[in-house]
Amino acid sequence: MKKNNLYTILTLGLFLVIVSCGNAEQKPSAAETSPAPFPVSQLEVKTVTGFTDYPATIEGIVNIDVRAKTSGYIEKVYVDEGQKVRKGQVLFKLETQSLSQDAGAAKAQVNVAQVEVDKLIPLVEKNIISPVQLETAKANLAQAKAALSGVSANIGYATIKSPIDGYVGSINFREGALISPSDATALTTVSEIDQVYAFFSFNEAQYIDHLQRSEGQNKAERIKNSPDLSLVLANGKIYSEKGRIQTSTGQINQSTGTIQIRAAFNNPNEILTNGNSGKIRLPIEYKDAIVVPQSATFEQQGNIMIFKLVEDNKIATSIIKIKGTVDNLYVVESGLTANDKIVISGVGKLKNGMEISPQETSFDEAIKPIATLFKN
Repeated sequence: MKKNNLYTILTLGLFLVIVSCGNAEQKPSAAETSPAPFPVSQLEVKTVTGFTDYPATIEGIVNIDVRAKTSGYIEKVYVDEGQKVRKGQVLFKLETQSLSQDAGAAKAQVNVAQVEVDKLIPLVEKNIISPVQLETAKANLAQAKAALSGVSANIGYATIKSPIDGYVGSINFREGALISPSDATALTTVSEIDQVYAFFSFNEAQYIDHLQRSEGQNKAERIKNSPDLSLVLANGKIYSEKGRIQTSTGQINQSTGTIQIRAAFNNPNEILTNGNSGKIRLPIEYKDAIVVPQSATFEQQGNIMIFKLVEDNKIATSIIKIKGTVDNLYVVESGLTANDKIVISGVGKLKNGMEISPQETSFDEAIKPIATLFKN
């Protein structure tokens, strides 16, 4: 009797296991017949503006090296680095003792030559001597006056003044230093910074793209019609004033493959100064462009791919070519039309030809940036 009960229990247990396995096998089959839901959106054309940053160096609109016009020892430095100066303000004074001695000697030579001329004039008038002797004496007098004038000028050059209104840069020589006009290093640099130049570079393709995006019949008109620029300061903040491109070097540097661009910024608060660095932020407007969220794309063998919704709720991969990036969006050059519908998320779970259950999502919602939950 016990054996029969045991046999019954074992049989019942085996039956339950078989039924359980059968149900487990049937469940995936049921899931496979129901397409998975994925959000899709109808593409729309948009006008969007992107920005490209270029490293830039800042210089005062006028930068003049201050150099000595005569040799001598610096007797006095009248200004400090960073000081604002006026045009004609004294910056340096050279020792003039030796020059004063030279001036005394030159003045004596002028006096001697003048006496000689005065002595010969009446003799010529009386035909006692030849007029040639008087002319020679006059030539000697002129030469002596020129020598005195040169020494006097050097004495004047010993007082070195600012050539413009501006700010004093590094002072490279101090009291007691011997300087001369042939020195490779300037005494200092005075910079006018009411307006500053920002210098940056395009490569050849960027330069051509920029000219083609701007309206005009020639280069000058296209540069004039270029958009306003922003300047990102070294601390990451945007400078308050907008800038404009003024000119370019006009030719590609064969060594670097770049062309230098000069932009100008007003500097009313004197925040910028000679030697600053920053980034030029150039806006690029894409009018009536097809854009897609980057989250809707994936990369395969170097190509950017996207899933389009085709007939019977199936999806097909498409290679898209990108001409720009704006925030979280790709600006599409080719591979899509405004009539296409795309899967906007979950693309990592999809395969080409797969059937899905499309969940319609508005395009504005689809391209909305994802909020940052955590910040450092």
